Amino acid sequence: MKKTVPIVLLILVAVGAMSVGSSQIDGFWSVLINPGSNEIVWQIRFPRVMAALIVGAALGIAGLMAQGACNNAVAEPAILGTAAGASFGAVIGIATGLVQVGSLGALACGTAGALLATSITFRLAAFRGALSSFTLIIVGIAVSAIFTSLVGITSAVLNRADARSILFWSLGSLALVTNENLIGIIITTLVGGIVAWSIAPKLDRLSLGDQSAFHLGVNVSRVRFFALISLSLLAGGAVSTVGVIAFIGLAAPHIARFIYGPSHRALTIQSAFVGALIVLVADTLSRTIAQPNELPIGLATALIGAPILIALVTVKNNVWRTQ
Repeated sequence: MKKTVPIVLLILVAVGAMSVGSSQIDGFWSVLINPGSNEIVWQIRFPRVMAALIVGAALGIAGLMAQGACNNAVAEPAILGTAAGASFGAVIGIATGLVQVGSLGALACGTAGALLATSITFRLAAFRGALSSFTLIIVGIAVSAIFTSLVGITSAVLNRADARSILFWSLGSLALVTNENLIGIIITTLVGGIVAWSIAPKLDRLSLGDQSAFHLGVNVSRVRFFALISLSLLAGGAVSTVGVIAFIGLAAPHIARFIYGPSHRALTIQSAFVGALIVLVADTLSRTIAQPNELPIGLATALIGAPILIALVTVKNNVWRTQ
């Protein structure tokens, strides 16, 4: 029964999200059981709701991979430079005219940028010897700042009609998502999720420290490499489709960990559920709370996720101490 609660909750919230918006839908339940019968519901709201679920799930698992690979509680795609690298890759592809906003080509560029930035972070952090989680975070923040600056400069000098859309998209928005955009993000999320699921048991051992994991038979470098691939696919696909949505990669794994325990295999699923729920609720609020204007989704994700995370840490802080 407990395992079905997140699924039922997501379905109920998804239906609620499809029912609200700037336009009132007469006979919503009739429209809901007849796919394609209403353009607003099925061509605008449905892909947006689906994108919120998929992106939230991808960022939740990506955050788990970042924390597991670095063995650091504050690691996430934004801190390791992954998100900024994905944004940079997609923006460069769009700026050069090679790809269009939200296209499969932009997704490929974003994923490549995410992999590049994350690789740079890991290589620089290990430049002088053994990889330190503290050094990894510091280097990641610096790499993220560099790529974020490059995104800002590129967007500022871009003299194209879609420059404003690119700027808004780089701050995080699901407004440009269509049904066609869902194909690419589904592929990257599935592949990245499968990789994460396969290495999850080894991340449990890695949480004991590199030396302990090595003595337990774990190839630490190999596990981190696959975690890097999973992280880049998940975060790269998400960011290149809807832009940078902060806080989900940090909050979702922690919330899931406090509720469901430390096992990375279970957390792979539960982080996906928590991330999907937060992004869906946040996006619904961002497009309805200030109609007809739309707020950046990052404001809503922080507003929803931060109090939950604070409450869980305050009430169940002993759980994190045991990890």
